[in-house]
Amino acid sequence: MAMQAQEIEALIRDSFPQAQITITDLAGDGNHYAAEVVDESFRGQNRVQQQRAVYAALKGKMDGANGDLHALALTTRAPD
Repeated sequence: MAMQAQEIEALIRDSFPQAQITITDLAGDGNHYAAEVVDESFRGQNRVQQQRAVYAALKGKMDGANGDLHALALTTRAPD
């Protein structure tokens, strides 16, 4: 089942309530999204640590072939 952009944002926002989050449906099919997450908690973390934190916030929605979310191009950073 395809996810809506609002659902993805809500999952991320639960873990990063102060983040600036932008979700884009890349293919218009509800399966291929891009997300940009800008949050102060990322300061001092490397990119892998930041992205692992966001994937953890998705609570298994990308797990395996039966996951609700097929692909997510993820950009993370601390605010400028």
